[in-house]
Amino acid sequence: MKTIRCLLCLSAGSLLLAVATVAVAQPSYPSRPVRAVVAWPPGGAADVTARVVGQKLGERLGQQLVIDNRPGASGAIGTSLVAKSAPDGYTLLVGGVSELVLNPQIVKVPYDPVRDFAAVSPLAFGYYVLVAHPSLPARSVKELIALAKARPGEIKYASGGTGSNLSLVAELFKTTAGINVAHIPYKGGGPAGVAVLSGESQMMFAGISSVLPLVHSNRLVALALTGPKRSPLLPEVPTFAESGLRAMDVGLWFVLLAPAAIPREIIARLNAEIVKLAAAPDYRAQLEKLGFEPFTSSPEQCSAFLKAELDRWGKVIKAAGIKPD
Repeated sequence: MKTIRCLLCLSAGSLLLAVATVAVAQPSYPSRPVRAVVAWPPGGAADVTARVVGQKLGERLGQQLVIDNRPGASGAIGTSLVAKSAPDGYTLLVGGVSELVLNPQIVKVPYDPVRDFAAVSPLAFGYYVLVAHPSLPARSVKELIALAKARPGEIKYASGGTGSNLSLVAELFKTTAGINVAHIPYKGGGPAGVAVLSGESQMMFAGISSVLPLVHSNRLVALALTGPKRSPLLPEVPTFAESGLRAMDVGLWFVLLAPAAIPREIIARLNAEIVKLAAAPDYRAQLEKLGFEPFTSSPEQCSAFLKAELDRWGKVIKAAGIKPD
């Protein structure tokens, strides 16, 4: 009996030693720099937002969060890279509406936005502004709607391409307002903005920060903002809701995702740090300069948000008559 007790004590001691050895061999996450993939070129809204988030989140994690731009195929290249990466928490995706909600319902992409990813948390939320060339004889949404109804099909709106987020916000406006305006697609939001500046097209939807200097210099006229409230960057510009178009409460957002099989404890660590970060005044101020505000939730709520956005924009895509390739 005494021998058995001794063996049990030795076994228990060996088990404790083994557990301790494993704990030492598996340091707490993260133990090295983390890569955050952005599926778009440097300088765009996704990139600059990711860099603000990356700097601050890296400080909280105690490791550098390296932004890795992987543009191409309307966001599919970078997004697919993350979906196929090792689920160890060292490759993440800063994703937005185009690559996660719109493209999967319009073109064939090598990933499923729900099945292939684990939601960590939303990061930032902003709104679109409808801008027009100064020659367009409308200075409000109501005047624009009246003009479009008097001249059906004559007013042209620019976008970064058929099925892009800018084109689908405009299609939602067409449906909501009951107007007929012509779509002129360009190869990206930059060329679309140039077309409106030159008067080649009369109007477009854009992220606030991308057109703010042009509005302040009177080269473009801001008519209305999507979202429930006015922006501190353009306090004089009313919302669509103020004109009675509450369906235009849509936004430009970014979320943090990881490969689907990532351990739950890593998701929990990342989520907790992002929630704490959102309460920091300097972080909020940096995002507000870009036209965004912190936007966080639990991983489960983030997943539900993505599914709701897929459903919402799927209806807009169907109404616009855009057929999946």
